[in-house]
Amino acid sequence: MMFVKEENEEDTSELESWEIKQEEPESWRIKQEEPESWRIKQEDPESWRIKQEEQGGLIQVKEERQDLNEVEEKHQDQKDHDVNEERSVSCSSQIRPFTCSQCGKSFMCKTHLKKHILVHTGIKSFSCSQCGKSFAQKGHLTVHLVTHSSEKPFSCSECGKSFTRKGYLKTHMLIHSEIKPFSCSQCGKSFICKGILGKHMLIHTGIKSFSCSQCGKSFTQKGQLNNHLVIHSSEKPFSCSHCGRSFTRKGNLETHAKSCLTI
Repeated sequence: MMFVKEENEEDTSELESWEIKQEEPESWRIKQEEPESWRIKQEDPESWRIKQEEQGGLIQVKEERQDLNEVEEKHQDQKDHDVNEERSVSCSSQIRPFTCSQCGKSFMCKTHLKKHILVHTGIKSFSCSQCGKSFAQKGHLTVHLVTHSSEKPFSCSECGKSFTRKGYLKTHMLIHSEIKPFSCSQCGKSFICKGILGKHMLIHTGIKSFSCSQCGKSFTQKGQLNNHLVIHSSEKPFSCSHCGRSFTRKGNLETHAKSCLTI
């Protein structure tokens, strides 16, 4: 009996100690419940969500601004294209309502016509201080003054001939290309530039607006009159390098030079 009692006592003591040990996790359970602060931190994503929304809003604003800039750029490009197209149309459909009664040449504005008429009146108010040559328009004098300068910065890559103005070089280059886009509607003759065609057309009109003050002979082109005026002058600036004979015109010298070389 005593053996049983001791055994029961040992079992009871062991059970009590086990129950105590089983109850010890109370503190552990409290610790398990301590993550209240952790739960609060887990709830912090609300503020994080707000920040994300704010950042998302900024990103959206940036994207909207970028889209707006792209739209504005496209609009500006389209606007520039429309302006260029309008200019192209206006240039291609140039209306010249002001026509010269002397030679039939037309102009887009009345001011240009008035300047042109001075050519026919013979009034030359603008004189060159270098050689005394007079011109009806100031622009013509400005172009002429370049001839007194030794500088000819524009050279032809084909023949090496130099020019004082880029426009002269461009016209000259057409000679080498043999392109003559401007044709006469009367005889079909073609020319490298519109200006030469305009002068040629005067031949068909029969209008001779340029008259010689010495003999009264008239010409359709000013260049023809200038060539004629040399006849009345004793000057013969073009001399043959082989025989020394002089000529009033460069063309006459060139013709003579060919025959002189064959002799």
